[in-house]
Amino acid sequence: MDDFFRRRLTDLAEQSDRTCRFTFTDFLTEAEYAVFCSVRSQLPHCGTAVFGGYENAERVMLRFGDPEQLGYEEPFPIVCICIAPLQEKFADHLTHRDFLGALMHLGIERGEIGDILVQEKSAYVFCHEPMADYICRNIERIRHTSVRCSLTETLPEGTGTKTEQISIQAASERIDGVIAKVYHISRGDCNVLFRSGKVFLDGALLENNSHMLKAGEKVSVRGCGKFRYAGISGKTKKGNLVLTIEKFV
Repeated sequence: MDDFFRRRLTDLAEQSDRTCRFTFTDFLTEAEYAVFCSVRSQLPHCGTAVFGGYENAERVMLRFGDPEQLGYEEPFPIVCICIAPLQEKFADHLTHRDFLGALMHLGIERGEIGDILVQEKSAYVFCHEPMADYICRNIERIRHTSVRCSLTETLPEGTGTKTEQISIQAASERIDGVIAKVYHISRGDCNVLFRSGKVFLDGALLENNSHMLKAGEKVSVRGCGKFRYAGISGKTKKGNLVLTIEKFV
């Protein structure tokens, strides 16, 4: 999978460089974006940009091509669809899984869909622009709720990825110790998570429980949650590190 994806990235970068036009990926998973970061320096130097439709999006597209070199600008082919109940009073409390399931039922490839932000009984779906009309024409009901779909360029205030900043004390930036502190579990229970394949770093499975975290890295622990490591903010009198953590809520 990684080798195929690397070749795909190389093909898109070379195509942009050769044709002097922008090229775009589908929406990437965190693991795919991590692969891109690992091979970025090996790709043709044609310029890259990253966007998912809104700030701090998890699923993002890559655009190959430099506007200054190409002499023109081309926006990302991303639009946002609001899926809202026809009668909110009688609507089900729909979840992210409900909205995603309805989209996948249409036969749409997952790479055509970006983030799905659920706000009360509605959802804001970022998708590849060519799919928008098809989605709007075919999504009429989710579970027992009749819905309407419409394009929108704005998100309600408070919609999007939310984080809570916390501080923990740890002997080092070693990942298993940090996870244990963040989720209030024992070091032994934390190591079980690693052996069970439930810990991911920037979207990629991590089996090394002694990895030393670097500022900006994102940790996902299945069954516990997700956080971004922001770095060292100080030291205690006993010599422990004070680490800043941004928990996704």
